[in-house]
Amino acid sequence: MMEFLIVAFAATLIYLSAAHRFRVFARFMGAQGVLIFGIALLELNEMATANLVLVVAETLLFKGIIVPFMLFYIIRRTQVFKVHAQATPSFYILILNAAALIVSVVIAYTLQNPYINTVFMTVALYALLSGLIIIVTHKLIISHLIGFLIIENAVFLFTIALGNEMPALINIAMLLDIFVGVLIMGFFGMRLKPDTGDLTQLKD
Repeated sequence: MMEFLIVAFAATLIYLSAAHRFRVFARFMGAQGVLIFGIALLELNEMATANLVLVVAETLLFKGIIVPFMLFYIIRRTQVFKVHAQATPSFYILILNAAALIVSVVIAYTLQNPYINTVFMTVALYALLSGLIIIVTHKLIISHLIGFLIIENAVFLFTIALGNEMPALINIAMLLDIFVGVLIMGFFGMRLKPDTGDLTQLKD
């Protein structure tokens, strides 16, 4: 079951690299939250019950529900539904994504040790690089927001790999994740506005 969830998480990264509609991005960010919830539930079985409940609530409620809801709100508010036409073509992004996966596998198996799950580290590095690729290859700020959220998921996934050995790290990562997530979403939500003024001037 754990392997299925990890592979499914990696598959969402591949799909996100080729997506063109921001509604698809929002749905898959929610799917990533649900997958991380399942991974945390299976992996952190040695944590205290109170900490485990907090982790589950953060992954399922915040990542799985609140983040997609806020993304849909930003999409409706800005009326921006598709990736910018000047973004790098999906074919080249998929090539970069495949290269990122290979690099992640090489690094993870080079740095493997008994305290870190190599598969977790591979997928976390892959998610980190995938987020960076989306930020670099896309033009719109909403795409950059998606990239930052993917990087957040990568960091959280890496902390899950160390959760049983270092439970305090999970609590720190969870608080940081919520703080940074709300800060990023709030910042972009306040700054992003429909460009109706420019369109009106062109019309006049």
